[in-house]
Amino acid sequence: MKNRSANEAVAPDAALLLDTLPVPIMVMGKDDAILGVNNAAEMFFARSRALLCQEHLGTLLPADHPLFPLIAQVRRSGVMVTEHDVELTSPRFHHEDICVHACAVPEWPDRVMLVFQDFSSTRALDRQLTFRSAARSVSGMAAVLAHEVKNPLSGIRGAAQLLESSVSEADRELAVLIRDEADRIRALVERMEMFGEKPVGRRPVNIHQILEHVRKLAEKGFAAGIPIVERYDPSLPHVWVNRDELVQVLLNLVKNAAEAIVESGRSGTITLQTAYRQGVRLALPGSPERRHLPLVVTVRDTGPGIPEAIRPHLFEPFLTTKTSGSGLGLALAGKIINDHGGIIEVESRRGCTEVSLLLPVVTDAGRREREHGE
Repeated sequence: MKNRSANEAVAPDAALLLDTLPVPIMVMGKDDAILGVNNAAEMFFARSRALLCQEHLGTLLPADHPLFPLIAQVRRSGVMVTEHDVELTSPRFHHEDICVHACAVPEWPDRVMLVFQDFSSTRALDRQLTFRSAARSVSGMAAVLAHEVKNPLSGIRGAAQLLESSVSEADRELAVLIRDEADRIRALVERMEMFGEKPVGRRPVNIHQILEHVRKLAEKGFAAGIPIVERYDPSLPHVWVNRDELVQVLLNLVKNAAEAIVESGRSGTITLQTAYRQGVRLALPGSPERRHLPLVVTVRDTGPGIPEAIRPHLFEPFLTTKTSGSGLGLALAGKIINDHGGIIEVESRRGCTEVSLLLPVVTDAGRREREHGE
C-alpha cells in the first residue's frame, strides 16, 4: 500500500466537521443546558456560540414547547426521535416547518443532540409548482370564457338596453338588472383574460422606482393614514420585468396588507423592503438550467396574520376571505411572478405577515440573451 500523506493520516477534528455542516446542531446537557452548537446554529438562533452555551433551552423557548417532551423521551428510551412541523419562535428568531431530530449520545447518558432541518424553502418551491398548475388551469379557463361568454354577453346586454326603452316602468327595473349583471360578468371575464399566455415586453427596471411609485399610489388611496416604512438596499442591480405587471403585483400586495390592518381594528404599519440574498436557485421544469433569484422584495404588515387553514391555498383562484373579493388577486400575482422566472414566499404568524418576491437580476450576459430572444 502507498503511504498516506501527513494530512491524510490525521482525522479531522469532530467539532470542525460539525461547523462545516449547513444544518443547525445543538448538544443538550443535564437540565437542558446548552453545551455546544455549530456555526449554523448560531445563525439559526441569532446568537453567538458564547451566549448560547451560557443558557438553557428554556431561555430560548416557552416551557410548553414540544421540544421538551421530545428530549425527555430520548433520554428515557435512548433512541432517536423525530418531530415534524415544529415552530420555533422568540423575539430574535422565527422558524416554521422545522424538522427536529433528537438522539442520545451513548458515551454521556444525559446528553441529547438536536439537529434542525428547515423545510420552509422546499415547501415554498413545492407551492410554486402548485401555482404553475393553477395558473395553467386558469389560463385555459380564461381562453374558454373569452371565446364562449363575452360574445353572448354582448347580445344579452344589447337586448336588455332595448327592453329598457320599450317595457313598462314596472319591468324596466328587471331590464336594468339584466344589464348590470351582464356588465359584472363581463368585468370578471376581462380580469380572467389577464391570465392568458400572450407575451409581454420586458426591460431592465430599477426596483426602487417601482416601489416608490407603488408607495405614492397607496398613500393617496387605499393605504391613506397607514405608515409605510421603506428599508431598501440601494446597491441592488436592475431586474428584467414588465414594469406595469410588477406594479400591479406590488399594488395588490400592499392593498392586501392595508386591508388586513384596517380589518384588525388596530393601528399598524406596512414595510417595503429589498435585499440581495445569495444561494437561492430554482430549477426550471423541462430544462437543465437553474435560475439564480437573489433579489428579494418583501411586503410586511402588522395585521392579524393569515388564518392557518387557508395558508396552503393562498394562490388558488377564487379563494378569498373578503366579503367583496374575487380571489383572483394573489392567483394573478403568482402567475405574473412565475412568468418572470421568480417565486413568491409567504410567511405569516399572529401580528405579522410577510410576502416576498424572489426575482432574477439583469446581468450583462443575460441582458444580451434576453434582448436577442425578445
